[in-house]
Amino acid sequence: MSPFLLTRTLPEDATDAALRADVLKGLTSTPKTLPPKWFYDAKGSELFEQITELPEYYPTRAEREILVDRAHEIAAVTGARTLVELGSGSSEKTRYVIEALTRLHTYVPVDVSESALAQAGHALVEERPELAVHALIADFTGGLALPDTPGPRLLAFLGGTIGNLLPEERAAFLTSVRALLSPGDALLLGTDLVKDERVLVQAYDDAAGVTAAFNKNVMAVINRELGADFALDAFDHVALWDADREWVEMRLRSRRAQTVKVPALGLAVEFAAGEELRTEVSAKFRRDGVRAELAAAGLELAHWWTDSEERFALSLSVVR
Repeated sequence: MSPFLLTRTLPEDATDAALRADVLKGLTSTPKTLPPKWFYDAKGSELFEQITELPEYYPTRAEREILVDRAHEIAAVTGARTLVELGSGSSEKTRYVIEALTRLHTYVPVDVSESALAQAGHALVEERPELAVHALIADFTGGLALPDTPGPRLLAFLGGTIGNLLPEERAAFLTSVRALLSPGDALLLGTDLVKDERVLVQAYDDAAGVTAAFNKNVMAVINRELGADFALDAFDHVALWDADREWVEMRLRSRRAQTVKVPALGLAVEFAAGEELRTEVSAKFRRDGVRAELAAAGLELAHWWTDSEERFALSLSVVR
């Protein structure tokens, strides 16, 4: 059986320190904000898996359609011997690319969740005994060092997750990705596309209320980890489209004037009635905008594929 390596590049206490820093900064800012990465404890990850199956939430299905249709083309263009996936999670969608890459030697999934990496990694080495899997427990937004593996390398960042980064964060991220790549390597990037406002908002505010529960889970995480006393039923889930910035925002709106205490930080946070806490930005993209952002980071868009309804796009940039 092929080797499965799991390497931790994050200190054991890094997650707790990052949560404390983000909560302190976000809840004392005006307006108040929290990063979306704190949705994803075990319960949040389960809720997100449910979201991907909802009729209103099209991105997962649309991206999967492209991967099924184009995996062999991606393999032919890149000839990758190493596949690096950022934010790999269960590695489910990536299987289409892995199967098409007949010369693939090493798969490097990168995620902050050790359990997700271990589960997906062990499953892969059972299915593909010839494939080496070197999983990295790492935060790819904070700088990343890749293991020494055969080239050419294909770095995949799927799911439209890049849309959760603000424009300046995207620029820094793409620049850091370019620094990891050598001539002959490639970036496969998933981006959700600008479309009708109604379709976009419904994708983040489903009729069954699963996304609302997912959004409120960030409060449950802070309650558990930092001893806070957020009352989840004292906040409403809000999703709206910002046409100027071309992104969807998820927010939590306080139903009444209230004080939330966070004992681990010695913090008491005042919320006015109707005040909103932003928990996620999900930018939507146009082809020319993606091309320009890639070019600013030193990457050249070489291929652009969409699903049959042109809701989602995968772009491939090959380093010359």
